[in-house]
Amino acid sequence: MRWRFAAGLSTVSIAAILAGQTSVLIEVGKAGEKGAIAVPDFRGSGAAQQFMGTFNQVLWSDIEQSGLFRMVAKSMYPLNVPQRPEEIRAAAPAPAGRRGQPSAPPVGGLALRDWSGPPVNANYLAIGYTGVQNNQLVLFAWLLNAGQPDLANAQIFGKIYLGSLDEAGARKVAHDFGCDILKQFGAECLAGTKIYFVSDRTGTKEIWSMDYDGSNQKPFTKYRTITTMPAVSPEGSKIAFTSFLRGQPEIVIHSLETGRRLLFVNQRASMNAQPSFTPDGQHVVFSSTAAGGYAQIYIASANGSGLRRLTTARAIDVEPKVNPKTGRDIVFVSGRSGPQQIYRMNIDGADIGRLTTGEGEAANPSWHPGGQLIAFAWTRGFEPGNFNIFVMDVATRQVVQLTHGAGRNENPSWAPDGRHIVFSSKRGRATQIYTMLADGSQVKQLTTQGNNIMPVWSR
Repeated sequence: MRWRFAAGLSTVSIAAILAGQTSVLIEVGKAGEKGAIAVPDFRGSGAAQQFMGTFNQVLWSDIEQSGLFRMVAKSMYPLNVPQRPEEIRAAAPAPAGRRGQPSAPPVGGLALRDWSGPPVNANYLAIGYTGVQNNQLVLFAWLLNAGQPDLANAQIFGKIYLGSLDEAGARKVAHDFGCDILKQFGAECLAGTKIYFVSDRTGTKEIWSMDYDGSNQKPFTKYRTITTMPAVSPEGSKIAFTSFLRGQPEIVIHSLETGRRLLFVNQRASMNAQPSFTPDGQHVVFSSTAAGGYAQIYIASANGSGLRRLTTARAIDVEPKVNPKTGRDIVFVSGRSGPQQIYRMNIDGADIGRLTTGEGEAANPSWHPGGQLIAFAWTRGFEPGNFNIFVMDVATRQVVQLTHGAGRNENPSWAPDGRHIVFSSKRGRATQIYTMLADGSQVKQLTTQGNNIMPVWSR
């Protein structure tokens, strides 16, 4: 978002920055070091087969979007695909070829060597099948280490999963199996997380929600007025946003558990907007004109009481975000030095310093869950309006540019796993929501209807 204000080093590797913040064994951005995984299509028996297209698409997408593996193309797979470990046989020694050299193994698929050797060259193999029991979809699934010489040592885990006998059930068991694969490699699973965003597809801007992969999109608010700038409490129980219910922007908070509106006393002002929760969910920081004149940063209890002003600049201060790890510092956007830039201050308003260089315009700061990095939108001296997504190490001011030459990219928000970012981008006539890995790869479009902006990723 660009605000109208009134009167480092760019070569650092994102993988190196993330290495100290995540427990993931395979770093983002080092494709050459990623293990290769083969995920052949699973088959279903009886009524389960009709849902296998959804299942296979979801499982593949979950593993691919994690960024943990190199996905082996299905066109490289052997003709025969085992559905269960019992179908895997020990590979006989390869017959001798010319001059004593072993010849290539036959193209089969029922031996681990058929998957670990050329042309597949997979480190891991996911197999399984589905059936129907008691009117439920049942998934039997295994993850194997294809590089092991025998089945006894190859099985990493095997598990049974249950879901409803419909598309939703197929998605569920695919997510569950995919999550268990990711957990084997230290990654946090995103299944069950939500993305809240603003959409105008019904004629007015409302808050919408969707699953992390773009499925299950539905409206959360129906105020039929401008409702925008969502923020979710860290524990995921409350959502705050800005709405023009009474003609001027004011803060509204709802319970995500019941959907009901919660008490928040707005100050008498021409604007109360852009709320953001502290890590304990007990306080809200926001921008307000409560003192008259320029919008400034304030903090209050989650019900609006105990208001305290944090900034006193003769310029607009907006978009405050509290460090989710420490709760001790805030990043925000200010025009106090000219064009809008990203600043940092202590939670009490002291020790204010500019983070961005002063080039171009910067906006939309978002803290990494680990509390060291921020993602933000920046023109960095390029033509006005051409925002791109950057990541900065707050301590060192080192930055990495993630989007390049693909429309206007804004409003980044970190996923709970700290490895993914959701953002909005105008790459045509409308603005849509996208996700990507934190190195800028694996870009995936989630929305297609109307204009969709200001996403926030929640547990």
